[in-house]
Amino acid sequence: MELVELARNVRARDPARPGWFESVFCYAGVHAVLWHRLSHALWGLGLRGLARLSSHLARMLTGIEIHPGARIGRRLFIDHGMGVVIGETAEIGDDVLIYHGVTLGGLSGQPGKRHPTVEDHVTIGAGAQVLGPILVGHGARIGANAVVVNPVAPGCTVVGIPARPPKGAPCEDEGIGYGLRDVTEDPVGEQLAALRAEIAGLRAELDRVKAESRERA
Repeated sequence: MELVELARNVRARDPARPGWFESVFCYAGVHAVLWHRLSHALWGLGLRGLARLSSHLARMLTGIEIHPGARIGRRLFIDHGMGVVIGETAEIGDDVLIYHGVTLGGLSGQPGKRHPTVEDHVTIGAGAQVLGPILVGHGARIGANAVVVNPVAPGCTVVGIPARPPKGAPCEDEGIGYGLRDVTEDPVGEQLAALRAEIAGLRAELDRVKAESRERA
């Protein structure tokens, strides 16, 4: 059942580690994907008016706009989701992560393929704009607020306007920021550990001063 698969994916990938109830009922991205399955099925049956109505209702309920003609793979995780727009001829592979404010849009008003193709295991940071019939390769990572108008090679990290690998770094570089840090890193924990060590040092110094004061007394 796709709902279970989507909820399991949320629980695995969201650092907040939500419970099952939250994953099913409190994630707009889950609801948007399920709504899209209905809209896309209606689109495929030629019931395009009903398909557009279905997608319009989904946008009102979730804040996520997915054209019923778009093709979406399994386990798409739209985190937060508000303001995400996915165009008619967009294609998204499996296990893709998209943050809020992302647009998979077109640059042409002509019929035909106008929107990006996003392969499996791609991550797209908040506010990124991926435009035109370009290919975003397997495992690529797009930084927050990047504007991507050229193909992105598999495994490549791109940032900026126009998007390119950061500071001329090779495509394999992963130092990209929002939502894309190595999950083994814990900067908050490191800072807390440093503060604890400093407090322990101050307490030891205070105890020493108190002991010297008692000896003089």
